This record gives sequence, C-alpha cells and structure tokens, in this order.
Amino acid sequence: MMAKNWHEAGKIVECFKDVDADTFVNEIYPMRIPAVLKGVDIGSCTQKWTTDYLCRNGSSQSVKVHVSTERNMDFIQKNYSYRTLPFDELIKRCAESSHEEYFFDENEKYYLRALGADNRKDVANIEKEFPELSKDVRIPPFFVKDQFFSSVLRVGSPDLQLWTHYDIMDNILMQIKGTKRVVLFSPQDAGHLYLKGDKSMVLDIENPDFNQFPLLSSACPYHCILHPGDCLFIPAMWFHNVVAHDFSISVNVFWKHLSSDLYDPKDPYGNKDPIPAGQALQGLRRALKLLDKLPDEYKDFYGRRMVLEIEQKTYYQGNG
Repeated sequence: MMAKNWHEAGKIVECFKDVDADTFVNEIYPMRIPAVLKGVDIGSCTQKWTTDYLCRNGSSQSVKVHVSTERNMDFIQKNYSYRTLPFDELIKRCAESSHEEYFFDENEKYYLRALGADNRKDVANIEKEFPELSKDVRIPPFFVKDQFFSSVLRVGSPDLQLWTHYDIMDNILMQIKGTKRVVLFSPQDAGHLYLKGDKSMVLDIENPDFNQFPLLSSACPYHCILHPGDCLFIPAMWFHNVVAHDFSISVNVFWKHLSSDLYDPKDPYGNKDPIPAGQALQGLRRALKLLDKLPDEYKDFYGRRMVLEIEQKTYYQGNG
C-alpha cells in the first residue's frame, strides 16, 4: 500500500543559496530542472505585506476570483465558480479560517490569478494592475528584459490545492507570504499523468487513486516547500501542483525563452502551445481520423507505426 503522501517518496528539488544572475544563467538555468533559490532579493514585500498593509495599498478594485467549497480546485471538472470581490475584501477572507460573509459556505476557498485590464488581450502585469504593491516587488534579473511576458499576482486561501498543469514558458515563482508545497513532474512523465490538454486528471497528488490512475505510480515526483522569500525556477513544460499551507501570496514571472515568433501573439495567458507544436497536434488529429477509415487490425498496426516513428524522431534523453 502506498504512503499517504506519495509524492514524498520522490526527489527533493535541489536548493541553491545566495543566487545571483550569473550563477542562475550559467549554472542553474542550463540544467533545465526545477530549483529552489534562496537569498534572492525580491524586494521589501516579504516584510511589508501584512493583511492591513495589503488592504490599504492594494486598493478596493474589483478582482475576479475562483471560489470553491472544496480544497482541491479542479480545472477539468470545474468544481468552483467565478465571483467578483474588492481586492481588500479578498485579502480579509483569505486571511480568515472561516467567513461571516461568503458565497456558498463559511469554509469556502478563494484563489486569485490576477488578469490584465482586458483579459481577452492584455497580459497580467503587477505594475499595471497593482501599481502601489508592485513598488515592493523586485523581479530577479535572470532573463533579458525583452523576453519578459507577464508578472502574475496570486492570492490563495489556506489549505488550497491547485490542479496539476504545465506552462509553455519558463517562470520564477516568488513566494511572498505563507508557505507552499509544490510537487513537480518532468515533461517526460507526460504519459503517466492522464492529461486532458495541459492539465492532469489526477487531482489528489498527496493520496492518488492508483486503481483509477495506475500509470501514475511510474512517475517520479519532485517536491519542495517554499517559505517567504524563496523562489522556485519552473522550466517550461514541467508539470506542477501547489498546496498553500496557509494564507499565501506569490508572484509568477514568465518570460519567452524561445523565439517570439513561436508564440501565439493573441495569447494573453501564455498557455497556448507554441505555434509549430499546435500545428503538429492538429495534424496528428487529422491523421488519426484518417485511420478511422481502416479495419481495426489495420488501424492498430498503423497506429503503432506512427508511435514508433514519433518516438524515433522526437524523444530525447534529457533531464528528469
């Protein structure tokens, strides 16, 4: 029988102390594996951002939040609703253990993923959405300025777990308030994670149902605990699942590490597959529809041939 906290049997994410730009760019970044970075200057936010300070300086602007009566938010099954709250009210509710005012339940959970002014076309940028708070945040100089894509403020309730997913850009997760447990999986574990788009259907990473998801037992989880002031480098395509141990605030900084023309210019979230990858997936789906015209034994045979050719031409033995 598997241990309750199955992910803890995996690998601990390596930790680096007092990381400067040269160390990150020349030693850590080329390894293309997650890394906890301690001692990085991310500004005065870790000291200043008390509940009162955030309510005073974060403004009362309305923000769109995920609200759920369950601790495991599930993007696939959509076990949450979108609601609008003033930012200062969101902060107050996330700092509470139970709520006098609520939408569904006194123990409901909240999650804010800040959006651009027009979420259909504007990317998130903390300097624009929260100009006063952004003065307290220093983005580490770990990438060329022209590569910058977005800076996303995230606010969450205690004990909130977010779905496992991947992003197509490299990013630094800066933990500002509270602690977080993060579990990550290599891109090479994609076949073990029961994907639906860029999300995993395995919701409970701590106590997974291996009868329902038997292939998951072959995956190798990496795990770490982030404390205020810690940064986590998450390379593109690494799957990650996050649990906030307490009232948590963080900022994600995403940057374009590939040529800009490979990204969809109409993607404000930065989570659409690179253009060639999206075209290849569309071609694959068309090819699979063609195989539907064949008898099952032929479909099986040529499907296996396609898999072999994909493996031979695309798989590589990288990190993970």
